[in-house]
Amino acid sequence: MHRRRSGALVTVSSPLPQRVLNAYTDAMTDESRDALLSGYRRFREGHWPEARAQYEALAAEGQKPHTLVVACSDSRADPALIFDTAPGQLFVVRNVANLVPPYEPDGHLHGVSAALEFGVKVLNVSRIMIMGHAHCGGVNAMLHGAPADCQDFVAPWVAQGAPLVRRIAEACAPEEVEQLAEEAVVRLSLQNLRTFPWIAEREAAGTLALSGVHFGIADGVLRSLREGEGEGEFVSLA
Repeated sequence: MHRRRSGALVTVSSPLPQRVLNAYTDAMTDESRDALLSGYRRFREGHWPEARAQYEALAAEGQKPHTLVVACSDSRADPALIFDTAPGQLFVVRNVANLVPPYEPDGHLHGVSAALEFGVKVLNVSRIMIMGHAHCGGVNAMLHGAPADCQDFVAPWVAQGAPLVRRIAEACAPEEVEQLAEEAVVRLSLQNLRTFPWIAEREAAGTLALSGVHFGIADGVLRSLREGEGEGEFVSLA
């Protein structure tokens, strides 16, 4: 790779092997790359001209999101799309089953906790929302076990919610298990949020609100846990 610096051509070694670079520079014949490039072109041609000033302002002034959303990685439940937000409005953390682990400042690697710390302490979000969704594979793994080939990371990750959802499965009708288990995981994440002292302090002071929602993939309906009711019901916002 070559770069021009102060009029001189400087050779810079690439951090990527040539075969990887070729994947980005060769003719786009792969279906997923075609879909991504087509989407990017639509963005540049249809969205960018109108949004350019907004992106330039975000680049110059930085982001100031009002809400931190902890959502599932599921491709069918995108918070930015569901809430019809503009760039810079949501700080989104996504993982399997929208889980928030308890506060554990032990020096180990905690991606969710790191994002929470940055969102609350640096970005000063005014709300943290846990967004669950219907037909969640992560919650299904809590109920029935993680797939056999996902034992390294998925199995221990979903284990934190397994005892809770299995108790629910034993106490309700089979047709109610999936939704009630998904709602319970939202409540569990809210409960774990409150183990972070700087979250609990801000909630008590009224400068940070915590909320939970559940999105129905088939009907597009968002249901919200009544604020202040940890064991309360989810009510439709449609």
